[in-house]
Amino acid sequence: MSAPILEVDLKHPSPRHVARAVEVLEKGGLLAYPTDTYYALGCDLTSKKGIERLYQLKGRDKKKPLSILCPDLSDVARYAHVSNFAYRTMKGLTPGAFTFVLEATRLVPEIMMTKQKQVGIRVPDLTLPRELAKALGRPLVTTSATNTEGEPLTVARDIKTALGHGLDLILDGGVTLNEPSTVISLMGDALEILRQGKGSLES
Repeated sequence: MSAPILEVDLKHPSPRHVARAVEVLEKGGLLAYPTDTYYALGCDLTSKKGIERLYQLKGRDKKKPLSILCPDLSDVARYAHVSNFAYRTMKGLTPGAFTFVLEATRLVPEIMMTKQKQVGIRVPDLTLPRELAKALGRPLVTTSATNTEGEPLTVARDIKTALGHGLDLILDGGVTLNEPSTVISLMGDALEILRQGKGSLES
């Protein structure tokens, strides 16, 4: 059975819609939802079943860790070791279209880390995904919603066609015509851009 589509308000999501999405996540379900970059696929960070399903749906190599999405900067320190340098850097760039690579804490499942025990963390500049993580009380595992060719799916209808069989709910926030996040490593108190995307360091 294909996942239902639920229309949501990106900036002022209704508590009822957020609660429905969180119910799906708490059961180890998979969600498609809009972010400030692409539509994303996500599950609860603590759901091993959800993470396995997400890798399967994406056809992604488990050696390539997925990122996690936190509701705000104060949550990041629970899942990554944040130095003063990293905190200052992130403070100026969050919420925003960035994924920060940091050393993971023990709260991050091994499947979500690189061999070097690093994790990618996002605090997106969009209310809806932050509200989902806040209401869940834990980060969401997050990865872009793409078709079999790896091209981003920018409307909920296309996500349903391509991936609906493996999802439990699709949150429809309209068309997303965006770029991927900018990936920044903050390891060793040095800033290195690993992928230039939507996020700009020039304020």
